[in-house]
Amino acid sequence: MVISSSSSEWTWKKEDSGPIGSLVQSLLVSISEITATVACINIEQEIFLELGSYLYRTSPVLMELQTTEITPEDAIGILQSLSKNVDLAKNLVGKCQKGSHSISDPELGSIMEQLEEVIKLMGEELRLIPPSTFGDQEYAAITVRSVSKEMQNACFRVCKTQITRPTAVQPRAALSLEEQPALTERDLYSIDFSTDISQLPDMPHHMEDIPKTKSYRSQRNHENMRNGSLKNMPPVNQYMEPLYETFFCPLTKNIMEDPVTIESGVTYERKAITEWLESCSNSAQICCPVTGQELQSKGLSTNIALKTTIEEWKERNEATRIKVARAALSLASSETMVLEALDDLLTICRRKPYNKVQIRNVGMLPLLVKLLEYKDRNVRCATLEVLRELAEDDDEGKEMVAKGMDISTIIKMLSSNDQPIRHASLLFLLELSRSQSLCEKIGSVTGGILMLVTIKYNWSSDVFALEKADEILKNLETSPNNIKRMAENGYLEPLLHHLIEGCEEMKMEMGSYLGEIALGHESKTYIAERASPAFVKMLHTGNTLTKKAAFKALEQFSSYHPNGKALVEAGIVEIMVEEIFTRNIHNEAMNSRKEAAAILGNLLESGIEFENLQVNTHGHTMGSDYIVYSIIHMLKNSTPEDLNTNLLRILLCLARSPKSIATIVSVVKETEASYTLIELINSPHEELGIASMKLLISLSPYLGHTLVERLCKTRGLPENLIQSPAETFQITEKQAVSANFLADLPHQNLTLNLALLSNDTVPTILQSIHQMQRSGARASRYASAYLEGLVGIIVRFTTTLYEPQMLFLARNYNLTSVLTELLTKTSSDKVQRLSATGLKNLSSESANLSKPPEIKGTKFKKFFSFPKSLSFGSPKMKKIQACLVHRGACSSQNTFCLVEAKAVERLLACLEHENAKVVEAALSAICTLLDEKVDVDKSVSLLSGVDCIQHVLNVAKEHSEEGLREKSLWVIERFLMKGGDTSASYISQDRLLPATLVSAFHHGDGTTKQMAEKILRHLNKMPKVTTNF
Repeated sequence: MVISSSSSEWTWKKEDSGPIGSLVQSLLVSISEITATVACINIEQEIFLELGSYLYRTSPVLMELQTTEITPEDAIGILQSLSKNVDLAKNLVGKCQKGSHSISDPELGSIMEQLEEVIKLMGEELRLIPPSTFGDQEYAAITVRSVSKEMQNACFRVCKTQITRPTAVQPRAALSLEEQPALTERDLYSIDFSTDISQLPDMPHHMEDIPKTKSYRSQRNHENMRNGSLKNMPPVNQYMEPLYETFFCPLTKNIMEDPVTIESGVTYERKAITEWLESCSNSAQICCPVTGQELQSKGLSTNIALKTTIEEWKERNEATRIKVARAALSLASSETMVLEALDDLLTICRRKPYNKVQIRNVGMLPLLVKLLEYKDRNVRCATLEVLRELAEDDDEGKEMVAKGMDISTIIKMLSSNDQPIRHASLLFLLELSRSQSLCEKIGSVTGGILMLVTIKYNWSSDVFALEKADEILKNLETSPNNIKRMAENGYLEPLLHHLIEGCEEMKMEMGSYLGEIALGHESKTYIAERASPAFVKMLHTGNTLTKKAAFKALEQFSSYHPNGKALVEAGIVEIMVEEIFTRNIHNEAMNSRKEAAAILGNLLESGIEFENLQVNTHGHTMGSDYIVYSIIHMLKNSTPEDLNTNLLRILLCLARSPKSIATIVSVVKETEASYTLIELINSPHEELGIASMKLLISLSPYLGHTLVERLCKTRGLPENLIQSPAETFQITEKQAVSANFLADLPHQNLTLNLALLSNDTVPTILQSIHQMQRSGARASRYASAYLEGLVGIIVRFTTTLYEPQMLFLARNYNLTSVLTELLTKTSSDKVQRLSATGLKNLSSESANLSKPPEIKGTKFKKFFSFPKSLSFGSPKMKKIQACLVHRGACSSQNTFCLVEAKAVERLLACLEHENAKVVEAALSAICTLLDEKVDVDKSVSLLSGVDCIQHVLNVAKEHSEEGLREKSLWVIERFLMKGGDTSASYISQDRLLPATLVSAFHHGDGTTKQMAEKILRHLNKMPKVTTNF
């Protein structure tokens, strides 16, 4: 049979309950509902609590009646009568609950009289149960008679001016089977208790020698007893079976645990009489404390018979107390009732280990687990303490407790703001963690280890919690999976301990974990510094699995670049180079070249100084020809794609060194490895293609034309490198790298430009640029790089305008307007620089493309406006106005005129850019409006109108780069020569310019020095050279 409970009711289930079981179940449900209701009634609270007490104390009697093997003849009749009375009480109580604010005094008095009659009738029915019903359980019969008498004597009265306080249920004299007075018997869990504790008779209690705790319950109970609260319960050490005088020690007034008899024949508690005899050791004679008889001997004899009787009495009594406690927890009518039951269970558990087994086996665990969600904190805390006691020192008990509950509930309690609950949950979890079989279950709870680690490191103000969390974590270390979880949550010490000092199998397992788990950057650095020597030892072992674990872990730690220095100092580079180039892999069960190449690539990408880093005993360094030749050889011999990717990463890092890049270029030329690198672009392995193109970009300044030749001869290239993404957020790294690769190849290579043009890539490029301008370059991680590559490809077309097809392309797609828009509608410095460069290339052809204007009919008058001075006299024939700068008919589309494209103002705005390369490109484009091919006088006049000279003066003063300073001084000189007195006066008023010119004169190259000298002489800052000297 088991108990099932809910928030409002409980039921007692038996496999074959029959009619009696059904009636009992119905009665218990009704009683539960009534006791829950009376606690909510605001009128006549004491009377209704007394009513609930009577009904609740009937529940154990009903339970015993159901489970007894001897059924009374009229059991069904008794239960039916009780059921009618309980239903009547339920209806009456319901009236008070629903209309408590509107019930008149006469009506309330009538209800109380009816409730009193109901209780008395129920007492009469209980009296009809014969004592033989309970067999040898005499205490049960005594209890039934006691409850019956009290209920028959019930008295509920209501006064208009003052509520009559019902007499509290006082301890009654229990009746023996022969109806004779016996020792005092006290009922368990009486709800109504209003008598002052100080007035109670001094009754002995056998459990007072239990060590007192500082728990919240002892403090709370003490306060309630002191205050004489109405809801305070009697002490939990009360019994349903009567107490016998012989059980008590005459000295302590407590039930004896170890009774011993002295010479006088009186029995005492061993400890008490021993202390008495010792206190009398200095006296002339020693007497018996009770009889006063002089003792000739201090000998003590164990009273085995009495000791056995007491033990048997305790066992019978405790079995009953467990049942009553179970009923109390099922009903849970009040907080006080639940706390008293939990306290009693705790006392029973501590007295004898077997009691824990009994409690677990009677279906108590589901009730206790349910109480963990109780609204009152004290109840939750007490429940945790009972559960801990049930699990203590017994692995089977721990498993039973853990099996019936959700440990995540305990984990949630760890974060409680209430310290007692937090401590109780930690103690309970600590007890469960002492079972090795439960450690995995505890560790697998989501957030469990994280909470424990947080308490260990962050709760310094709660030392107790910190210590207990640390103990729990130590217990959980018995599970390797928990060690992994601890590392994932920032607690690395257990893992490092086993990795460094554990057995080879443990080292292998910990190494494997480190290769799998996701760690933060700080954790990676900490492990790299602590565990690098251990990884080196693992790599030198002959165990294949251990080596594999070490490689896997090192691959993860080396990916965080700040760890590079620690790993290099531990000697990882030498081992990786040996693994890649020297070790005979075919004779081993595992091929670690791929992992070794990945680790070496990570270390080189971290920025370590590698040129002089020795990699073997032959004196080779990381920057030596040996490394480059070995990698190129492996690339040409069809190694696995993953390995090739990492080898290319290594070459790309080596290319950062001037010495190494020269070696790489030489080897690529010598071995014709460029074919291999180009072919790798088409690899289905995307990362391999990306790595290959990145290396080719590094090599393009040295092998650009060779690479173009190889590229154009490879099937599917270069057109496959330009693919328009469906959306800007779908741009991939390969698309961005491909565009930049095409952009970085020699711009003036006509072969590549024609190949791109013939495959109709320009519309795709322009469409992608327009789409990205509309959605923003930040739509994807690679969007900015992709846009830079596309603009770079457009710019390369502007370098070969001598080719008719390129000229047609530039005109057809109006590249001048495209690049002008990109100047200011982008946040990328590179795009601005490239756009300015493209405009410079286009503007350089404007003078050649601009032709004298043709005579047009008046039908074109609406498109052009001519001053009257330019009229030819005929009202029907007008001449199209010529460009002041280029002396002919100009447009942004056909002659790429910057003036017509409104690009001048945007280029001047770029002169204020912080990036010197952007400034230089913009200034170069402006210079095309001042060269000898144009009308410089008109151009200077036009540029003066947009304050060009001030922008250029700022460039000359703020930038010291040689090329930029040279261009700015050139523009200043043009303005001085062609701008007349106005420009000369404006320039001479700049007080900082002379210092800039002097610096350029002293430190510039030949051309810059010469221009600075001219300007200084023009400004009369240097004497003019005449022919007389």
